[in-house]
Amino acid sequence: MAAAKTYNWHKVAETAEELPWQDNHLCEIEVNGKTICMARHGAEVFACTHKCPHAGGHLADGFVDALGNLVCPLHRYKFHPQSGRNVSGEGYFLKTYPVEQRADGIYVGLEEGGWFGLFK
Repeated sequence: MAAAKTYNWHKVAETAEELPWQDNHLCEIEVNGKTICMARHGAEVFACTHKCPHAGGHLADGFVDALGNLVCPLHRYKFHPQSGRNVSGEGYFLKTYPVEQRADGIYVGLEEGGWFGLFK
């Protein structure tokens, strides 16, 4: 039986409007030494790895399409922002991170990792 994932939650902004959004509704931020791509579609905010798993394109240079998918700038591969599933059919998966919009701010959850996380 797999252990439930536990996260360290990191506050990244007071509100979604404070994040350094570009016109394409994407931005890159640093969270605990890790570069994260943030995406916005409507009122929802998502987080994922900053590079496309196919060819390493910087996702923040891509865009969010009308359906809310993240589109890589290099080859236009599309990814579902919550599941990371490649919706354009090439078979890649994008690493995603949970995001919580709380009363006191926007938080990104990074998995507790390494062997030391097993001994809590």
